[in-house]
Amino acid sequence: MKLRVVVLGAGFGGLELTTILSDSIGESLDLTLIDKNETFFFGYSKFDVMFGRKTPDAVRLAYRNIVKQGVSFHSETITAIDPEARRVTTNERTYEADVLVVALGADYDQAATPGLVEGGNEFYSFAGAERLRDVLPAFSSGHAIVGVTSTPFKCPPAPSEAVLLLHDYLTSRGVRQDCEISLVMPFGIPIPPSPKSSVALLAAFAERGITFIPHRLVRALDTSRRVAILDDASEMPYDLFLGVPKHRVPDVVAASGMTDDGWIPVDSRTLETFYPGVYAIGDVTSVGTPKAGVFSEGAARTVAAAVIAQVRGGQQPPAYSGAGSCYVEFGQNLVGRVDVDFLSGPSPTGSFVKPSAALVSEKDEFGSSRQSRWFGL
Repeated sequence: MKLRVVVLGAGFGGLELTTILSDSIGESLDLTLIDKNETFFFGYSKFDVMFGRKTPDAVRLAYRNIVKQGVSFHSETITAIDPEARRVTTNERTYEADVLVVALGADYDQAATPGLVEGGNEFYSFAGAERLRDVLPAFSSGHAIVGVTSTPFKCPPAPSEAVLLLHDYLTSRGVRQDCEISLVMPFGIPIPPSPKSSVALLAAFAERGITFIPHRLVRALDTSRRVAILDDASEMPYDLFLGVPKHRVPDVVAASGMTDDGWIPVDSRTLETFYPGVYAIGDVTSVGTPKAGVFSEGAARTVAAAVIAQVRGGQQPPAYSGAGSCYVEFGQNLVGRVDVDFLSGPSPTGSFVKPSAALVSEKDEFGSSRQSRWFGL
């Protein structure tokens, strides 16, 4: 009998897990990968779309290109998850699993911030980035605010990247002198686990005339007066608002009974949930790492090693370290890198590699290597 593995979600975590298991135990594997979408995109490619550097079609990768031993992909909508029975129901059929892995990520709740839908823009979803592709060319003067509306949120460096890339975009159009840019963040510094990267970002903001507003969230937009209302009741007038919307688990996960305080709790060493044979990886969990693809990928490696040990016998793998590297766009065709370890020691530690053209190439290799591994392209 082949091991029945059902993986929910084909993002960084789901794709990495699927690839490792196929490569290692494909002959003993019956793995079903389910995602409601038909295509994948790297999160950072949203900036390429948003600022008109690439077309939407150019950054999408079709799941139909996944051809791996022991693996079948299904583009279906998950309607129910029964973690006790390890049973998953979709709009097409029902799946039974020996091992169930939930990697469905986080959804966005724009309506949770009054006025965001009517008077602002979000740039975290692909659809939001596509809309901004048409919105940004019309912005030539006034105050642009990039604001975080809730915590936790995916990719903590992304708001900082957004203001730096917006500066470049407006400069290239010759209108930067007519525009003000502000960043509203809930942290005291842009990337708390890495003080050196935060110092570099704050210096970049100062050099470009970007205002950094720390320790604040945007609670609402008053669309009639065109002001952003912060969590201390202060107000900031805006002409263009780019928001990071509230994050939450997908509705089907919330209905499964797996969550606690809004997210799926897991054993931080193994990523196993309270339910035997059921794991959760990536943004859908409260494991204690940032909600970013590279950390989902690392968690997938830990789960894959445990599944392989189950099939082949042998010792369980080392505990998940919560380590990962994030590339940070500094604008001006330069990229920096933050290396962070969240779980190995008593507190998170981080180091920083300063922005360079070499890291632009390294980031490109990061994407192309995964495209090759996951999609064979």
